[in-house]
Amino acid sequence: MKTLHVCCTLVMALALSTASCSSCTACKSQQAPAGGKSARVALFDGKTLNGWTVLKCEATVDNGDILIVSGNGLVQTEKKYGDFILEWEWKPLRDKKWDSGIYFRYDSVPPNRPWPARYQANLMQGDEGNVSDLPAARSKGLIKPGDWNRFKLTVRGTKAALEINGTPAWEADGLGEPAVGYIALQAEVPGGGQHRFRHIYLTELK
Repeated sequence: MKTLHVCCTLVMALALSTASCSSCTACKSQQAPAGGKSARVALFDGKTLNGWTVLKCEATVDNGDILIVSGNGLVQTEKKYGDFILEWEWKPLRDKKWDSGIYFRYDSVPPNRPWPARYQANLMQGDEGNVSDLPAARSKGLIKPGDWNRFKLTVRGTKAALEINGTPAWEADGLGEPAVGYIALQAEVPGGGQHRFRHIYLTELK
């Protein structure tokens, strides 16, 4: 009877140990996403411009959105990023001839100019999502004029790809230096009107 009791105790201890290990493994898998990705983080908290630098323009937080108020300039991340997935929603406030953009992978702005030389995912009417420096980065007919549009830009090495409102828009190769740079919302209010941005998320790729 004593031997049976000892055996039962050992079996129960082994079962608890296995369950504990399985639980730890599950926790680790949740904390460290697979596939070479870091956690998806919010670049905009919906309340402040913490984490951003406003350059040569006026921007504010209005009703949970970043509102580009006036000027020609940038709302630029404080950090630089290399390979990443950037998700955001944007909406023009003009009825026509709107113009803005998202700059990425740049390290400086030329003197006496409001914007970097490249790279820009355009938000100009008729050119939304296109990157002029990448000939293959072209699409049409995927946006909702005058409404919120959801973009997902993936940048890895020399390649980039874009989804617009859940639909693949383009894939392109040809990104050059720098391999790491800032991300910025473009202010081009005199020529392109005010814009709103919200739900800005970034996932770094390893």
